[in-house]
Amino acid sequence: MLQERFPDIAAMSVLDLGGTAAAWSLAPTRPARLVFLNVESPGELRGAEIVIGDACDPPDSIRRDRFDLVYSNSLIEHVGGHWRRQAFASVVRSLADHHWVQTPYRYFPVEPHYAGPLFQFVPLGVRGRLVSRWPIGSLATVTDHAVCLDQAQGTELLSRTEMRSYFPDSSLISERVLGLTKSLIAVR
Repeated sequence: MLQERFPDIAAMSVLDLGGTAAAWSLAPTRPARLVFLNVESPGELRGAEIVIGDACDPPDSIRRDRFDLVYSNSLIEHVGGHWRRQAFASVVRSLADHHWVQTPYRYFPVEPHYAGPLFQFVPLGVRGRLVSRWPIGSLATVTDHAVCLDQAQGTELLSRTEMRSYFPDSSLISERVLGLTKSLIAVR
């Protein structure tokens, strides 16, 4: 879908917020210039530039640069609350004329981070306990309740209304599975 929307991506300068080298290594086409902005190393990818920093408050080296496309896949739901999501969206819109921001949809029946049915609707305290026992997810072997609760609080799936409010000048695409909206993509 990205390549359909941006057929000239091979000639573009792309800033990937929160992405990984592994994801781009599988892409059929890579941009002419790829810059990762991430809080941790995204892994190595030949020719890619890596900047360690916060996507909601990027370093000056990123703010001074200009990109053809800002790309982000499943990061906005992890940046930390409404005000941080607003800052994130503002950064996205300020760094390029075009963007592609994908996030899992809150009302899809399977929570994608844990592959748990309706997991996102379970009360937070219960979710924190389930995170340590659920066999799928990044903390499947962690038993410290505070760590698991922090993980559960760190993921806030977004609705269509929220995505529209953060990206009012974008098209909103619904990525579907079995006829249900699985994720939302703000595109400009």
